[in-house]
Amino acid sequence: MIVKVNNICFSYDRNPVLRNISFEVGQGEFVSLIGPNGSGKTTLLKILMRLLIPNKGEVLIFNRNLNSYSLKEIARIIGFVPQDNFFAFPYTVMEVVLMGRTPYLRGIGFESSEDIEIALEAMELTNIKELADKPVTSLSFGERQMVLIARALAQKPKIILLDEPNAHLDILHQIETFSLLKTLARERNTSIISVSHDLNLISSYSDKVILLSKGQIYAIGKPDIVLTEENIKDVYGTDVLVDLNPATGTPRITLLPDKIGQSADKLKNKKEPKHEHL
Repeated sequence: MIVKVNNICFSYDRNPVLRNISFEVGQGEFVSLIGPNGSGKTTLLKILMRLLIPNKGEVLIFNRNLNSYSLKEIARIIGFVPQDNFFAFPYTVMEVVLMGRTPYLRGIGFESSEDIEIALEAMELTNIKELADKPVTSLSFGERQMVLIARALAQKPKIILLDEPNAHLDILHQIETFSLLKTLARERNTSIISVSHDLNLISSYSDKVILLSKGQIYAIGKPDIVLTEENIKDVYGTDVLVDLNPATGTPRITLLPDKIGQSADKLKNKKEPKHEHL
């Protein structure tokens, strides 16, 4: 196994966020973390990046405790794509993507022709090569997201962690992004661990889904095992219809319009508080 998480527990102050989290990620496996807001998904990603240290349990990368790796070693193995794509300075796209080569720089730290070639390849894979000389601050949120993905690819990592990679992308770029990640998993044996709220994209592209609820694993397995009407109702508190996508044969999640209407009616019929006139 590339990643093995053993009984992870984590708390902010005295507030438990994660409890007894255990799972494994194989080479070239596409794993999606899902769950309601506040269920611990982003915290778990930060632990896998060693940005946070668990109160209990351990993370093994290539059968070696994550705490034993140097920061440079971690940066060569794990690429991270955050949800926040704010840039304070007008670096060019090429400069940002080249930052992914930092763990490999030696001496005075100038990029080699090989580093530039790798950066160009990453930009080509993410369809942003024509933006190479543009300031990243001038780009749309979706374009910035692709720049961050390209930066992670430039690291040549064995593992890529993504926190809602499709948050700022239109439909076309969402599909392109997930297709690219799936290709990296299949053809380059890159292990993908992604947080996302789009259950249909997750269903179509994931090999394994981990459903978190209140800091614990509620269900884990293939999409058709995890993405059921019962599980979604229990964890998200909403009714959905789950059938098969005719194009992929994977579970398709549909919100029920009548349930949406009932929720709207409840809001409309909610009585306003009475005010006494003095």
